[in-house]
Amino acid sequence: MNPKNMTGLEIMQAFAQGLFPRPGISSTMPMDMQHVEANRVVFAVTADERHTNPLGGVHGGFAATVLDSVTGCAIHTALATGESYGTIELNVKMCKPIPFNKTLTAEGKVINITSRLAISEGSIRDENGTLYAHATATCMILR
Repeated sequence: MNPKNMTGLEIMQAFAQGLFPRPGISSTMPMDMQHVEANRVVFAVTADERHTNPLGGVHGGFAATVLDSVTGCAIHTALATGESYGTIELNVKMCKPIPFNKTLTAEGKVINITSRLAISEGSIRDENGTLYAHATATCMILR
């Protein structure tokens, strides 16, 4: 499999199936791709003691990194062969402290896409639907 000959959706599906090595960030910030489809991805995410902030809670960078990943991967699913993207803006809202050692669901969805820009949103929720963090992202499409 050569990613240069694959659409963004095919690349994300290959990651989900374990056909490509996991990106290093998914070990630093435990993220496992659970579902991928056109314009949408779902990850299982779990913060642990490596993500502690100076006050003893989960650092906000955990949520920001996870949300950057799901919003970007959702956009990646919409790309044609040979296209890539770069995040130019990420707006994160922390709604509730992320708990330690609890697996949460992070979802990213494309909101709008044009020839040059893509906008997506992401959320981190628990099994009851409680919202922990929300983000919107704007990405430049690189051809």
